[in-house]
Amino acid sequence: MNPIDVNPAARDGSDAPPAQANVPVLVAKLYDEAPAPLRQRLLNHLLRPVGPLALVVLAAGAFARLLPPGRWSSAQVQLDDVWTIGPDQVLALAQYVEQKAPDLLWRLPDVVAASPLLASSLSGALLLMALRHARAPAPGAR
Repeated sequence: MNPIDVNPAARDGSDAPPAQANVPVLVAKLYDEAPAPLRQRLLNHLLRPVGPLALVVLAAGAFARLLPPGRWSSAQVQLDDVWTIGPDQVLALAQYVEQKAPDLLWRLPDVVAASPLLASSLSGALLLMALRHARAPAPGAR
């Protein structure tokens, strides 16, 4: 698997706040470290706003096999699916969710809290801090 850069803003010299720039990257890193059941829960959470067309297009079609036969209801990840979905594909999914339904990212602490061991991991702690920082009001704002 390719390593995922945790701080792309520092690499390119931009002034983007790390917390806002890195939430999808941190989600992908957390996914990479998570045990299979939490990977499944994380993917099912992130896939909620993804429609059938986006499912086929995202991450070069990596999620297309999750399309249910027959009528569309929603994509559901099974435990076996987590072994074929990599962190780079989760990064693309998290970036899509950040644009389409950012409120789902704000609910990630609930998903991470399901595993105290993962919540105390470096990636879990960084993700929780980044989400908290991104949600905090700007200095001087009311």
